[in-house]
Amino acid sequence: MTKKFIIKKEQREKKRIARERIDILFTLAERVFPYNKELANRYVEIGLAVQQKAQVKIPRKWKRRYCKKCHSFLVPGVNARVRLRQKRFPHVVIQCLECNHIMRFPYLREKKAKRREKQ
Repeated sequence: MTKKFIIKKEQREKKRIARERIDILFTLAERVFPYNKELANRYVEIGLAVQQKAQVKIPRKWKRRYCKKCHSFLVPGVNARVRLRQKRFPHVVIQCLECNHIMRFPYLREKKAKRREKQ
């Protein structure tokens, strides 16, 4: 085996481990949030540090569960407000109640998939 192949394999392994750690940290944040919000926020910060160091993407299910501004773990109804809006383009509005930061996520992809199922 060539040296280049071994290096690529090691990089893939590092990224896989980083994704696993991010998933574990966000799961821990979800579990511990009702008891200790500061610890949950710390888990999110550590997960973001791992993500930045390993240069991997955070899974979509976790990407919307933390505030991009204050890095707090968001739980709808507790410290986040979630609304659906139709104006201009259909989107989900998530407002962090810690820092009042607003995040918008379009859901056109989901609507298109639903239309395809009907046909």
